[in-house]
Amino acid sequence: MPGSKADQPERKLIDLALQGGGSHGAFSWGVLDYLLEDDRIDFAGITAASAGAMNAAVMCYGLAKGGPDAARKELARFWYEISQINSHMGIFSNPLLDHVPEMQRMTDWLSFTMMESFVHAISPYQFNPLKINPLRDILTDIVDFEVLQNCKMSRLYVSATNVRTGRVKVFQTQEVTADAIMASACLPYLYQAVEIGGEAYWDGGFSGNPPLFPLFYDRATRDLLVVHINPIRREEVPRTATEINNRINEISFNSSLLKEMRAVAFVQRLLNDDMLKDEYRDRYSNILFHSIRADKVLRDLSIASKYNTNWHFFEDLKLRGRETAKLWLNQSYDRIGHESTVDLHTEFLDNPSI
Repeated sequence: MPGSKADQPERKLIDLALQGGGSHGAFSWGVLDYLLEDDRIDFAGITAASAGAMNAAVMCYGLAKGGPDAARKELARFWYEISQINSHMGIFSNPLLDHVPEMQRMTDWLSFTMMESFVHAISPYQFNPLKINPLRDILTDIVDFEVLQNCKMSRLYVSATNVRTGRVKVFQTQEVTADAIMASACLPYLYQAVEIGGEAYWDGGFSGNPPLFPLFYDRATRDLLVVHINPIRREEVPRTATEINNRINEISFNSSLLKEMRAVAFVQRLLNDDMLKDEYRDRYSNILFHSIRADKVLRDLSIASKYNTNWHFFEDLKLRGRETAKLWLNQSYDRIGHESTVDLHTEFLDNPSI
């Protein structure tokens, strides 16, 4: 009969990996917004870094508070509040420029270049001794971390980089606090290292953007969706100083993820080729890998726009994210739970035979 449970599509369970990348995290907001609205996907575990960690924390809080609709509402509120931080900064946040893309890109680079010159000359320990960070205020105003820490709908893993050792630190659900999120998003040129338990932390993107391994130790599903916001491949070789700077940033913040993908591909090969002894096979599972890439949809953006907090820019990225998520889900839904929609060897590894 119409409207019966038999007519409703099967709900599928996946793990989610959210990259960091500044304001480009609004693209991931759009992806999450569509998946929450579509309501055919549940998230078993979420691993995230930097802007991805902020999206994950706000979404998990919303889910714990009131389900998918509440999560969508809190994410929208979060990104709107960020846009209000610099709403009175004149030309660099002028909405009229949104209709002139070349002018917007020029002002992005002008403001970014000015900021780069400043932060490379003066330490945040000098220009921000009071540790003022409006992002923290927004986050704590929206998220009740006690509710988040008791979220039963999804497991949350947030990465930060230990300044002294260079190793990745993963905060699990019960450990996720405002400090943990701010540590995950701590760009060392802009903010002082975040101290937690006597250790100093910088942005999680340096060591795990995001880390995949936490999901493999607590396996509720074999399906893993990675939401990229840093293009992995660009066809053009950068030639100008700005293009080179941008590509270095993208490569740097993708390197840890690509290394983990190679490790996953290696284990998959061992499983597929029956190269593991029977007593060891049960310790590993063949991950069903899925990916929402940024190579094409964000190819017109650069490192400069990662600092653009204009609301119209956020809305544009959200729309791109929603459209990309819709396309991915329509093409991949039937394959979730059965097979990978990404071939790690051909799409991510240049030397598949090694």
